[in-house]
Amino acid sequence: MRIRTRRRFLPLSRLVSALTTAVTIVATLIGLVLLVPGLLGFDRYVVTGASMSGTIERGSIVFTREVPVTALAIGDVITYVPPTDSGIDHLVTHRISDIELTDAGKVFRTKGDANQSVDPWPFALEAPGQARVEFVAPALGFLFIALADPATRMLVLGIPAGLVALFCVGEIIVLMRSRAANRAIERDILAPAAVALS
Repeated sequence: MRIRTRRRFLPLSRLVSALTTAVTIVATLIGLVLLVPGLLGFDRYVVTGASMSGTIERGSIVFTREVPVTALAIGDVITYVPPTDSGIDHLVTHRISDIELTDAGKVFRTKGDANQSVDPWPFALEAPGQARVEFVAPALGFLFIALADPATRMLVLGIPAGLVALFCVGEIIVLMRSRAANRAIERDILAPAAVALS
């Protein structure tokens, strides 16, 4: 005969359980927002500068789709690497402000919406396709900007992982105590019954 002791829930275990559930829901929603567009053929980039403020704020994630260079028009927002002589070695997300037809092909000029002047580098796009911004998710990029810092990454990932580990250890201890208590109760009940039978 097995007797079960009533399990006690500690306020800390309830708090850890609620936090774990909340973190799981948030992580799932963020994962869906980031993964589903990728499955639909979109690339994503985090905007780290303020040159497109007013339209695309710092910390936004832009979702781009590759389109033929021939389909680009003035007013389109594109994400590209400026020419090497520009001195900029990272991606830029700016609006096409001018397209000039030359003997060598199309030459593009871009401008950040928050900038006073057009970018100083004219450029040609050599590839047949170019990433054009299709939609924007404001503020979601701050998570990635924060996670680029090792200390923040340790806090954001380490603390919840530590809390889950503590919760698991606590559950194991409660389970072991419960089993020990059950064995002691069984021993106390069965020992006198065994003596009475003999």
